[in-house]
Amino acid sequence: MKILIIKPSSLGDVIHALPFLKAIRDSFPDSRVDWVISKNLGKILEDNPLINRLITIDKDSWKEFRKLPQTLSELFSLRNLLRSDRYDIVVDLQGLLRSGLIAFFTPAALKIGFEDAREGSRFFYDRRVRVNKSSHAVDKCLEAARAMGASLGGTPGFPLYIDGTAPDRVRKLTGDTGGYVVIVPSARWPSKRWPAGYFASLIKRIPLQCVVAGGGGDGEAVREITGSLPRHNIIDLCGKTDLKELTALLAGARAVVTNDTGPMHIAAALDVPVVALFGPTDPVKTGPYGWRGNSRLKVLTAGVPCSPCRRRTCGEPACMTGITVDMVFEALREYL
Repeated sequence: MKILIIKPSSLGDVIHALPFLKAIRDSFPDSRVDWVISKNLGKILEDNPLINRLITIDKDSWKEFRKLPQTLSELFSLRNLLRSDRYDIVVDLQGLLRSGLIAFFTPAALKIGFEDAREGSRFFYDRRVRVNKSSHAVDKCLEAARAMGASLGGTPGFPLYIDGTAPDRVRKLTGDTGGYVVIVPSARWPSKRWPAGYFASLIKRIPLQCVVAGGGGDGEAVREITGSLPRHNIIDLCGKTDLKELTALLAGARAVVTNDTGPMHIAAALDVPVVALFGPTDPVKTGPYGWRGNSRLKVLTAGVPCSPCRRRTCGEPACMTGITVDMVFEALREYL
């Protein structure tokens, strides 16, 4: 059986889909499994032994009108590739127009997606999976596996693959720290970011080396944090690690303090202690998976009545400023 998974982005969403991958591999060990993923996230799944082939797409450029000829050429090539492989089952775990079109391009006996898929993508599926809207994103993906006939016994697993050289590369970047705490100060939505000054105050109280992680675009937040702190207490790795190295960095941490963002889900999948700060988003749906029953995964909220609002911007994000430095340090203390 040949199975195609469509889950291009985002980083956290890809991590949420890993238990689906494990479930179908455990249930159908002789199957071939390919995965469509955004080019900038491919490293997180590269060389994973459960995936036969990664099909990368430059989805971000598809939004730019000036790159329309390039986009049409890529779509044409992708369509030809998917038609030639003759998949038996296509599963769209993204549920957007773009992913629905990819499913449509793919001749298959069965196309599965979610009943509540957006942007009209649900009309491209042969079987629509109905899920509880309050379900965690991981459980939602597992319902799609159940619809395929996969067995879901036991605790969901997150098959992240770290190659043998990534930890060595990380050690060269961090040095012999004697233990470190990873700080993830940014997030894609401005409303999800804990104030930089709060992070700076927290770092002053942490007796271990602090390693700041994130993308190359997070420099402004990092400069705001580090400007008032002694440089020897912080290692800034924003934009200096690929996703494999980031995974290895998180795997070696004593703990991770993070906003609601992709590295939080990687750390939780690796069973690293996490202190996650939530404001406009709902931790029941997108928090570190299993946090309610796992003492190593701590979710902090300010408890304001307007949260979760899912607003990407907010003039006065009381849901984030209401999480105090004392609250975070107390949650972190046992891992220091």
